[in-house]
Amino acid sequence: VLYGFLKEVCQMTKLDCNVVSCSYNDDNCCSRQDILVEGTQAKTSSETCCGSFAPKGCGCGSNCHKDGAKKETAVACEATECKFNSQKQCSANHIGIAGGHADSCRETECGSFVCQC
Repeated sequence: VLYGFLKEVCQMTKLDCNVVSCSYNDDNCCSRQDILVEGTQAKTSSETCCGSFAPKGCGCGSNCHKDGAKKETAVACEATECKFNSQKQCSANHIGIAGGHADSCRETECGSFVCQC
């Protein structure tokens, strides 16, 4: 796992995900133990995305970093301008990942992004 170290060093964030086309989405919960929000230059939520997105049918089955769907997820965050970014970890208690029927990670976004710029 690219950012699996987060289990030990950061708080868990309540995560709601409406990206039903993602192989990790299970009833608006994420079955990954951790995700990555991308957007190093982001000033708006539309400039962020879920870097952990994997389209359904991509071959990511039950053996691909899935631990069972749960609301609490470790969230690594590259969106350094977000007010919830604390040393590249999300400090928000609750976030939402949006994207509905996205075909790629670039069609997703962190709906909870708030620019501190």
